[in-house]
Amino acid sequence: MFEAKIDKSANLLTVSFSGNVDPGETKRLAAEVERLAAELPPGFRLLTDLTSLEAMDLACVPHIRRVMDLCNKQGIAMVVRVIPDPHKDIGFNILSLFHYRRGVRIVTCETLSEARKILSG
Repeated sequence: MFEAKIDKSANLLTVSFSGNVDPGETKRLAAEVERLAAELPPGFRLLTDLTSLEAMDLACVPHIRRVMDLCNKQGIAMVVRVIPDPHKDIGFNILSLFHYRRGVRIVTCETLSEARKILSG
């Protein structure tokens, strides 16, 4: 399952994953991110929260790449990820090297509170 939302005042797109995520869900996520990111000006930030994620199927990777490419095209400036369990990371950092342009700041945190501090600072 996923939830995607924007906070226009903070210029922030938030994507949260929970439970077991399959390729169908990440395909729907890509469509939702395309719609939401279009509402944000260049320089927006992305918060990706894996706190409640149980597992993500490796077949989700093509859709995650699409999300990264969409955000890159829309002018993303910063990515903050909450990954409390590195075993549940399907390669976000490696994918970032190929799907975000240079200059996009990427920060990985263990807790949501740590991520919020980085986003507020």
